Amino acid sequence: MSVQVFYKNKAKSSGLGVIAIFGDEKFQTKNLSATFSKNETSYIQKILKNKKNTKESIVSFNLNDKSTVILISIKKNLKRPDVESLGAKFYNFIKKNNIKNISIYSESISNKPGKDFIGRFIHGLKLKSYEFNLYKSKKVKNIITINLIGKQSIFSKNNKLKFKALEEGTFFTRDLVSEPGNILHPDEYAKRLVKLKKYGLKVTVYDEKKLKKLGCNALLGVGQGSIRGSYLVTVEWKGNKSKSKPLAFVGKGVCFDTGGYSLKPARFMEDMTYDMAGSAAVVGLMKTLALRKAKINAVGVVGLVENMVSGNAQRPGDIVKSYSGKTIEVLNTDAEGRLVLADALTFTEKKFKPQFMVDLATLTGAIIVSLGSEYAGLFSNDDKLSKQLLESGEKVDEKLWRMPLHKNFDKLINSKNADMQNINYVGGAGSTTAAQFLQRFIINKTPWAHLDIAGMAFSKYGGAVNPSGATGYGVRLLNQFVEDNYE
Repeated sequence: MSVQVFYKNKAKSSGLGVIAIFGDEKFQTKNLSATFSKNETSYIQKILKNKKNTKESIVSFNLNDKSTVILISIKKNLKRPDVESLGAKFYNFIKKNNIKNISIYSESISNKPGKDFIGRFIHGLKLKSYEFNLYKSKKVKNIITINLIGKQSIFSKNNKLKFKALEEGTFFTRDLVSEPGNILHPDEYAKRLVKLKKYGLKVTVYDEKKLKKLGCNALLGVGQGSIRGSYLVTVEWKGNKSKSKPLAFVGKGVCFDTGGYSLKPARFMEDMTYDMAGSAAVVGLMKTLALRKAKINAVGVVGLVENMVSGNAQRPGDIVKSYSGKTIEVLNTDAEGRLVLADALTFTEKKFKPQFMVDLATLTGAIIVSLGSEYAGLFSNDDKLSKQLLESGEKVDEKLWRMPLHKNFDKLINSKNADMQNINYVGGAGSTTAAQFLQRFIINKTPWAHLDIAGMAFSKYGGAVNPSGATGYGVRLLNQFVEDNYE
């Protein structure tokens, strides 16, 4: 569904059709006379008086035979995610009622719902409006037109740019995650990332030949069973003229994950197209930073592979030498994401010498057992970095929960035949041992955080501001994190 928004200073109710107004928890409004006649205002207030005990936050009624009024109730002390969620709820309402054209009268707001209320309200509405229907044979072009009326509708140029950048970055991430595996394989993914150059981003693609020369054998081992290539792609944004160390974001990009010879069950394997959601969040973030001209230096690094079964695929028991020089015994080929990230993390640290590294990955099913679809798991070697991420997640309702790392977990991934093994076969602590594995590839003690987003990247039922399917989790979280702490 496409949403287009227009801004007007004033308008009269005649000919507006569907009009939305705001009220407080008691359904009280103000300034209605600027848009409605005296009789209409009196009628609206009489209707709302009878509605004040309803539990619904959005109600509608006919003003006359030409106009319908929708009242949106605003609770006290709304936080930013609540405002965006209200906008998303309003989108659901107008979609359900097949409303194609609506005018929103912002001057009716009777309480003080916070800075840039209308901007955040529309932002939530737009985020909820996302649809992925690229492969529907019958395409219906649905457009919702929204007219914002009143001075409160005009938000700052900077905020307008920021919201638009966030929407485009989030939608780019959702598009990538939604694509089927036969379309978005590593070869195609790398090509799409090269197109980001038009936004002022520097994109460098390391193909198999270059990766072999570098010694990224952990990443290459995952992809060797596929007829598609394996890649490491760096996306750089230089928004600060100083030569300050960049902020680094690293993503797991397993375009399809069969599990390799440690084959996954057939049921729900089709969902493994979203095993590249960590990488999609990273590149969606980089697009957002470029679009809003963020005044920072940042780099996104993604490892793109396809984990398939073939005569050339990696076997359980194989030993590979990573980019760091450390050797890994691959006991389970379905614990592949950590192999990709192992090389990507060490490469990022060595080449870019960043201020910190944050990696995102749909890494373990164990994190879903622990946190469900409410929180992503946060593992970190740095308390300050963790605190910043946790606070940013709360602000945008992309929540994180810090999980433990401890040297005592190391014994669970020590190998008799190599420096380490890629899975803990003793049992338990699946997410923590995966993070403990990744930590071994932070060679120079760079502040680092690992976000296990397996429960957050894809939703069967949808969330507050995302429809069912790809959520785009991570883009808004990390953008907020950058904005709050590094700009």
